[in-house]
Amino acid sequence: MASLEGSGLSVGYGPVRALCDVSLQVPPGAVVAVLGGNGAGKSTLLRAISRTLPFHRGAVTAGTATFDGRALDRMNAAQVVAAGVVQVPEGRQVFARMTVGDKLRAGALGARGGRKENAAALARVHELFPVLAERVHQRAGLLSGGEQQILALGRALMAGPDCSCSTSRRWASLR
Repeated sequence: MASLEGSGLSVGYGPVRALCDVSLQVPPGAVVAVLGGNGAGKSTLLRAISRTLPFHRGAVTAGTATFDGRALDRMNAAQVVAAGVVQVPEGRQVFARMTVGDKLRAGALGARGGRKENAAALARVHELFPVLAERVHQRAGLLSGGEQQILALGRALMAGPDCSCSTSRRWASLR
């Protein structure tokens, strides 16, 4: 059984059909890349899975997405994050005036754990990306482009994504 599965997904933006009958399976613990040219539907596919299409005026018109056997299409975006599916946008999307520390704490807002788990997640992010620990009080907009992408990844890791579909949580991300 796939950890993350999309079956027969079709997506439209008003009258424009962006995806037609797309399926994918991501086995537990696997890393899968979605490749294609500009306009091929990569972002649309990830938005369909993460339930963020309505923020972009799109809608799933057919198909289903599941994670660990649970239907994602019955959840809102916040519930999908709480279930352990987190998307790291390529465009960084950092609020320039927020500090690095504030941005990381914001990533934990959708997490399933409490203070102890959030503190452990922050320690792990700082271990993986020491530059974020060094710049915790710096405004995110003053980071280089690469550092902003690292911050976007760190923010996603703060939510506690789970790709193992077992009782132990592992770090993973979709990009």
